[in-house]
Amino acid sequence: MRHVAVGILVDHGRVLICQRKKGARYGLKWEFPGGKFEEGEHAEACLRRELLEELSITVGPVRKMEVEVSHYDDGGMFQVHYCYVTEFSGALVNNVFENVRWVTPDELQSLDILQGNRGIVGRLIASRFSL
Repeated sequence: MRHVAVGILVDHGRVLICQRKKGARYGLKWEFPGGKFEEGEHAEACLRRELLEELSITVGPVRKMEVEVSHYDDGGMFQVHYCYVTEFSGALVNNVFENVRWVTPDELQSLDILQGNRGIVGRLIASRFSL
């Protein structure tokens, strides 16, 4: 099982969502930014490193964290640490994704979400992104 940290960045009633590159595993699916833990790394350190690499931003404090295990039809299994963040600094730059968008709950509901993120997306939509 792979361990992953992702950021749920919420700002003014919108959440940041990213689309995987066309040729990537699970290509063109929408997901939250983040990635795999490196050896000896914990969730918050992984999140900070990944968001700096992927989006050129530095995240503020993690306000809340949820952990879920996701199983995929192709055999992929991931323990995902969902890190809720409402503060970040730096100009957001798309370094690795097909697309990056800030979306409302209604817009999020209409996207083709990565299978493992669907549960958290449902809860986010129901809560209207309130932390």
